[in-house]
Amino acid sequence: MSIDYDILIIGGGMVGASLARSLSGQGFRIGVVEAFPYTSDSQPSYDDRVLALSWGSRLILQGMGLWEGLEAEVEPIGDIHISDRGHFGFTRLNHRQEGVDALGYVVTAKVLGKLLLKGLDKIPDIELLCPARLESFRIKESDIGVSLEQSGAKQSVSTRLLVAADGSNSRVRQLLSIPYRESSYGQTAIIANVSPERAHGGTAYERFTDSGPLAMLPMSEGRCSLVWTARDEQVPELMALADADFLTCLQDRFGFRLGRLQRVGSRVAYPLRLLQVKEQVRPRIALIGNAAHALHPVTGQGFNLGLRDVAALADILSDVGASKGDPGDLAHLQGYADWRRQDQNQVTMITDSLARLFANPWPPLRMARNLGLVSLDLMPGLKHQVARQFMGLNGKLPRLSRGLPLV
Repeated sequence: MSIDYDILIIGGGMVGASLARSLSGQGFRIGVVEAFPYTSDSQPSYDDRVLALSWGSRLILQGMGLWEGLEAEVEPIGDIHISDRGHFGFTRLNHRQEGVDALGYVVTAKVLGKLLLKGLDKIPDIELLCPARLESFRIKESDIGVSLEQSGAKQSVSTRLLVAADGSNSRVRQLLSIPYRESSYGQTAIIANVSPERAHGGTAYERFTDSGPLAMLPMSEGRCSLVWTARDEQVPELMALADADFLTCLQDRFGFRLGRLQRVGSRVAYPLRLLQVKEQVRPRIALIGNAAHALHPVTGQGFNLGLRDVAALADILSDVGASKGDPGDLAHLQGYADWRRQDQNQVTMITDSLARLFANPWPPLRMARNLGLVSLDLMPGLKHQVARQFMGLNGKLPRLSRGLPLV
């Protein structure tokens, strides 16, 4: 019996589309299942949500041949200023000290999504199945039988490898009953775009407060992207405030480093939780991105971590394709899981610890964390290691993470 696909990716968002593009030309027949219609014709607006891309993510996109088409659309992050509201502790990371053009970049999700989708339906070894939804699947020895609903009709396909890139509420993970660790932070991220009085100068601000971290990321046209973490019980009131009153409250929490805050766009609230699967692969199954891990946004690592999943899995599968091997073989997939474990665990531990540590008002702990920030600022070697972790440059790097193409 013929098999329809070598690799079927469930989820055609940015992580799923990145994997499909990375694997194109590697000798596989690739299918992408996405619940929403394929489109890439929208333009950015003032209120578009943004992503913070690390330097390592730039290298991955460069290795995929996409960076040149994105470079004009991003805002570089030259410095990161980290402080604890109302206390003496602070530290600063600088791109020149790290020997890179930028510590990271800010780009709208719409612009990056448009780039990833552009021409995807024209690539010969990729087939888009959208709008379509996964209903069920059955794992067999040599393949997986997959049942889809597409345009109201049932469709059955087969694949040698099923990749879950379907987000934190992953249908694949649910159907497999894969165990995972989950906890709520009792916090919600309020996201909006803000126009300050002063130019941001390419500096990203991370300000810890007693209700959670508050980030201001540099954007084009003098704007900043706000990620304000508040306690769940505070959110209804903050979301209901008129724009002027919201800016007054924000000014009180952030301070006047950027002068007076003059304009705020529409606000969106996202409850925050930690999620980490206990199994990332099974025979003929691999989980990537938010299907495997969902993080607190304190260091902006969520999409970057998912893109590093893509780089590692694509690296391994590229070698499998070159040797005409089976992409669903558990030995190959276990190599991917082993490769990603340390980075995922470190980033999860760092983001979780920062979110909880800086929200704790206990005076001795508050003093210790402020001394820690000052010490970090005075220790170039340690600061370099922290910066490399945030830039996605620690550990053994796959080819894409070094800016190299797979072919």
